[in-house]
This record gives sequence, C-alpha cells and structure tokens, in this order.
Amino acid sequence: MSGSMNVKQFIDEVGKKKIDPLIHIKTALQEVKKANKEFHFMNIIADEQAIKQAEVIKKNPKGKLAGLPVSIKDCIVVKGLESKAGSAILEGYKPVYDATVVQRLKDEGAIIIGKTAQDAFGFGTFSVNVGNNMEIPLNPIDKERSCGGSSGGSGAITKWASFPHISIGESTGGSIAAPAAFCGVFGLCPTYGRVSRYGLMDYASSLDKIGPMASSSYDLALSLSVIAGHDPNDATSLKEPADDYLAAIKKEVNGLKVGIIKESFGEGIDPQVSKEVKKAIEVLKKKGLGAKEISLPLVAKYGVSCYYLIAMSEASTNLAKYCGMRYGRHEKLEGNFNEYFTKVRSKHFNQETKRRIIIGTFARMAGYRDAYYIKAAKVRTKIISEYKAAFKEVDVLISPTMPIISPKFDDIKKLTPLQNYMMDIMTVGPNLAGLPHCSIPIGNVEGMPVGMMAIGDHLEEKKVLQVASVFG
Repeated sequence: MSGSMNVKQFIDEVGKKKIDPLIHIKTALQEVKKANKEFHFMNIIADEQAIKQAEVIKKNPKGKLAGLPVSIKDCIVVKGLESKAGSAILEGYKPVYDATVVQRLKDEGAIIIGKTAQDAFGFGTFSVNVGNNMEIPLNPIDKERSCGGSSGGSGAITKWASFPHISIGESTGGSIAAPAAFCGVFGLCPTYGRVSRYGLMDYASSLDKIGPMASSSYDLALSLSVIAGHDPNDATSLKEPADDYLAAIKKEVNGLKVGIIKESFGEGIDPQVSKEVKKAIEVLKKKGLGAKEISLPLVAKYGVSCYYLIAMSEASTNLAKYCGMRYGRHEKLEGNFNEYFTKVRSKHFNQETKRRIIIGTFARMAGYRDAYYIKAAKVRTKIISEYKAAFKEVDVLISPTMPIISPKFDDIKKLTPLQNYMMDIMTVGPNLAGLPHCSIPIGNVEGMPVGMMAIGDHLEEKKVLQVASVFG
C-alpha cells in the first residue's frame, strides 16, 4: 500500500505508472471492508464500480486526481450506487445519474470507493440519527465516542485511511466542520453556490453546501479546484470561476489579519478546548498575522434558533417527495393518499426526521409563518450584515469549531434535543451567512482532537486555506 505517501505523491506516481491503480484500489477496498465491520463508516462500498474505474485509469492515468480513492457522503448521488441519504426510506434507490461533483471527480481520474455514513438527511451533530436498522459510525480514535455529524462517516474514514484519500461531505449547519473537528482532520465548507448542488438530496435548499474533508490543506485545495465552478444544472450555482486554490496555500500568511470571535470563548465552551485554540492563535501571530477581538452578538444570541427555524421549515418541504410513490421504500397501496403516505413515512423515517418535519411544518403554517419563518429570514439578513461589517476589519474570523471534544455515546443519550442543537453554536453562523469556513486540527484534549474554525468572507476560500496551511 501507499500509506507513507501523501495525495500529491500518490497521484504523481500513478501518472508516471509507478503505481498500478488497479492493484492499489483492490487492496484499499479490502482494507475498507475489514475496517467497516468495526467502525461502520461506509453505508455502501463500491467494489465493482471502483475496479472498473481503476481498469480505465490504468490504461490512461490522466487527470488531477488520477487513481485517487474518494468516498462520497450518502446524500450525494452516484450513478448505479445505492444512495440513501442515511435513511431507510430510500433503501434500494439507485440513481440513474452522477451528481455534478461526482462527475467532475471522475473526469479527473478519481475512483469512487463508496458512500459514507451520516445522520439521516443530515439531521444531527453526532451521526447517531441514522436510518432504521443502520449502524452508527464510530470515531476511529475512540470507538466509544462520536465521529461527529452529519458527515460522520466522511470524517471517520478520512482519519482512519492508511492510503491517500479524500472524502466529499456536505454541510447545512456544520456537518463538515463538526466531524472534521471530532476526528482531527481538515474540513472545508465553501461559499454557498461555489460548488454545484446538482445531485444532492436536499436538507435545506438555502443552506446546503458540498465540500471536501482531507488530511491536509493541500488536499482540500486540490479537491476544491476540481469540484468548484459554475454548473448550469444548479440554479443556485455562482457564475464565478474557481480560483487557484493551490497557489493560495503557497502564499505567505503574514499580512493577513484575523478576528478572534469574543463570544466563542465564553460560557458553554470547554476551557481546555479554548486553551488549545488560543495556543493556535499564538502560532498564527508568530507567523506574522495580525489579530484583534471581534464581537458578533447577533450570531451568538440568535444563530441557533434562526438556523433551526429556517432549516427545519425547508426540510419539511424537501422531504415531502419521500412518500413511497416514486423511489425508495413503499408499502401496499391501500387507503387514501394521506393514509398511505402516513404509513410509509411513519414506518421508514426515524424519530429525529419526524421531529424536524413536524417543527418545520408548524413554523410555516398559515398564522405562524410570519411569526417564525419570515422573522428568522429577517434575522438571517441581520446576521449576514454583522459578518460583513466584521470583514471590513479583518480577513479571517477565528473560533473553536465545537464547544467540546467528541462526546461518548452514553453522554449523547442524556442530551435533550435542544442540548443537541446547541452543539452547533459556533458552526451555524457561517452556514446561515453562506460563508466559507474550515475546521483545522490544532491540538488534543484527553487524547481527542480539537478543531479551530477559520471563516472567510464570501468567495474568500483562498484566505481560509492560507490560514489552514499553517497547520498542515
């Protein structure tokens, strides 16, 4: 295997035909299968597809990602590969097309090795809200702890992999940053619209973003250079071309100014986590970055409630199509439409999915829509303005990614739904505002990783990557 190689070295060796991608992928798949029995980070392993791709690449090893194993979050469709978004209601669904990001990865020689485990439809911070009869993915550092959510499988396999590998995750309110922090890897959530969402099973359409998780800032920059850019199939896709992200991470960081978010080091944040992040800020200062404290009171006070109102409202409409008629699970067709849909959805949606549909439906009902959904949308605009004002003073904002280290499953069981949602206190803000952000592994507490989050202004992924490059 190529365990001692990084992604760049591996791709170079494949291109020079010094590594046989077919032999390599067969060995990698065997390792993944063996580990998956223990850690459950994959919902589907794509044996046949991966080997067929490797056979093609062996004959013609071209592309920016030639021969590189890549895993895909379950909510991003891969042609002919069961794609369930982590939910039992979609068992058996095999898409007839590739998501744009998947097609772009394949076009550059990446080999898709399978679909990673997640909270059903992205509804969770710990990847414990999996579909009925599905396994919860485990943290590869400590199996008694969560690997984060909702892109938990992506974070777990990225940390575990003994071979060069990149995973593609998705974030609505922190689903890339949280598992990156809990597993100790790099996770980049790009500007909303920077990466096409065509082929993504929606959670909340005004919030969903696709981004990479990897072992280094170089790997993030490389993968983003492949998947970013305009896509006419996605109405929310930005028309700006992808930047030169690889050049960005080679630039010196001195001269950049970081804003330390005051509220993110206060009550509710583990003091040991704060201490590690403050150490990392000192590292940035020694590299020549200026630093000043920035206050974001609206984000701190209203971010979580604003996010969950908007996200659940949009989720309740997006999930209406999972009704047992068009794809996925179905039941015997009897009774009227409402009776049939209720039977299918009650049986195959898990508890958290039902909770979010009910709350979201309530928030946009006649008589409540103005009081909840519309008001949350107005607060969101205020939050964006608060961030924009901050970026007039600094280039990148800094905070801990998560308020705690990865919790044990026994402790997660004791949390109320509201306590679960409050875990996203740091990550919902940039997601609401559609800002690029990256969780950077910067230290450890009690043997578990700590992540520092770097947030940039819209379309400023380059600056975020620059800061990330200081740490690997």
